[in-house]
Amino acid sequence: MAAVKDYSVEEKLSSLVKLQKVDSKLDEIKILKGELPMEVADLEDEITGLHARKTRIEEEINGVTEFISQRKEAIKESEALVKKYEKQSSNVKNNREFEAINKEIEMQQLEVKLAEKHIKDATEEIAEKAVLLEKAQKNIAVKEGVLATKKGELEKIIAANEKEEKHFNKMAQEAKGHVDERLLASYEKIRRSYRNGLAVVQVERDACGGCFNAIPPQKQSEIKQHKKIMICENCGRILVDEDLHAAVEIK
Repeated sequence: MAAVKDYSVEEKLSSLVKLQKVDSKLDEIKILKGELPMEVADLEDEITGLHARKTRIEEEINGVTEFISQRKEAIKESEALVKKYEKQSSNVKNNREFEAINKEIEMQQLEVKLAEKHIKDATEEIAEKAVLLEKAQKNIAVKEGVLATKKGELEKIIAANEKEEKHFNKMAQEAKGHVDERLLASYEKIRRSYRNGLAVVQVERDACGGCFNAIPPQKQSEIKQHKKIMICENCGRILVDEDLHAAVEIK
């Protein structure tokens, strides 16, 4: 098993400063992207939902159309039976048979009227659903237009910063390799605690560069010695001296 190098406190601090500067650069690129990645994802989800609604309406229209076809077939069958019974009525032998045939004719005529009502109601339903379908299609077209614009803007930003972002991500990984997991976890936790993402700050004008709380001379002396990781008692950020901070450059 390969030996893991034990880095000095000064090396760890230098790596943390480097990591902070690199992460700040990556944060700047993220700010350039703004809300676009989230807006694009939200629009894609919304469009997926609209397509599902459009498909559902189309299926409902197809179902109603099929129902109308069935009712039309039922009308044809009833009309055929009416003709059949009318023909039979001319050959009846008694009033009982005549009345029975008339009842059958009346029943089939009622079936025709009922089927025609169903067709009328279903046709109105299709008209209503057609309006909803058109609205859904227009919404999809509008949202897809907005999505195309947002995607275009995001792709331009990504393309303009892709090389730089890859470079800084590589530098960040290298810097992380020089910091033990426990210290790195603390660094990430502190970064998440502040909107500006600053976890490592220099002492400026005898104060913390993050919260501007005064740092006592004795503590400043200890910070300059690079013998241990020093934390701001007020904000919890990792403190380094100006010389160490300035000595770490990223390109």
